[in-house]
Amino acid sequence: MLPWLLPRFSDVSIVFNLFRYITFRAAGAVVTSLLIAFLVGPMTIRWLTSLRVGQVVREVGPETHYGKAGTPTMGGVIIIFAATVSTLLWARLDDPYTILALVALLWMGAIGFLDDYLKVVQQRTQGLVARYKMIGQGIFGIGLGALLVWHPISQYPGSMTGVPFLSDWGAAFWPPAFVVFVAIVVSGTSNTVNLTDGLDGLAAGLTAIVAVTFGIVAYVTGRVNTSHYLGLFYLPGAGELSIFAVALAGAAIGFLWFNAHPAEVFMGDTGALALGGAIGVMAILLKAEFLLVIAGGVFVMEGVSVILQTSWFKYTARRHGQGRRVFRMAPIHHHFEKLGWRESKVVVRFWILGILCAMVALSTLKVR
Repeated sequence: MLPWLLPRFSDVSIVFNLFRYITFRAAGAVVTSLLIAFLVGPMTIRWLTSLRVGQVVREVGPETHYGKAGTPTMGGVIIIFAATVSTLLWARLDDPYTILALVALLWMGAIGFLDDYLKVVQQRTQGLVARYKMIGQGIFGIGLGALLVWHPISQYPGSMTGVPFLSDWGAAFWPPAFVVFVAIVVSGTSNTVNLTDGLDGLAAGLTAIVAVTFGIVAYVTGRVNTSHYLGLFYLPGAGELSIFAVALAGAAIGFLWFNAHPAEVFMGDTGALALGGAIGVMAILLKAEFLLVIAGGVFVMEGVSVILQTSWFKYTARRHGQGRRVFRMAPIHHHFEKLGWRESKVVVRFWILGILCAMVALSTLKVR
């Protein structure tokens, strides 16, 4: 809205020309989303508390989590609201990258909200049945993949994507396979962020790190000089996606103010699915799906730990008549809690790993 409205007054003051620059608007977006989260956070927490939408803690989890029962959940609405308003204010709304990322955030947030509502309001233990959740994620992923294949938003084929460390090579998918690939990336990222959301501040902090990483990637791929210099795809208009990315990061950090240990509110599936879906879609739009594996390395680790745990347990149960575990508890952040690490130590160390993964991912832009 602002980049469309305010530059028209440049004849009044040259200051209004600042709103033409992505870097200025990105700074404005991150500050705006942060402030909105600060402002709406307390009233949202009071509202959720009045509705008695408290977190349900599994008895099989770490004993230290039992005291969290009843803490307001569904706080992801704070992140979604702050990121959406900030993006609408500071980004160009005629940019397809921004529009698709916003739709992903809202779509996945709606699925998560329905899941949380069924669990904490309707008191249905399972919430939204897993297959229905996967269907909702899959519909969006397939729709996005089909759109990119048959109506590309750049000069490159929609089914082509980049490969880290290689500047002269790209991965070209068979179009139907690419559609399936997109659906897997969207649902996989959404669900791994959801799995990571098990400790106070863990998912919010890691999401902010990954979002900033892709904000940088969006900015350099949206500029003809930097993209050519680094051997990246040049994607006109992708720079606007950096505004959405930093707005998302600002909203996550603002939410972290209330979600830091001991948490006053949890994001629930409302926030976790929305954040994961938005990150996955950003990677897809920037043709950086494989880079997501590096930048979101901690999310990948969390998801793989659950797959290993359940697969090994089922295999040993069939083979030996009794299931065995790889980790003391999955996802892996609970394994370290079982080893005696304090929750805050696990969170900070995982953040450090997340920053390391982000640095490695950004280094691939040059090491090509």
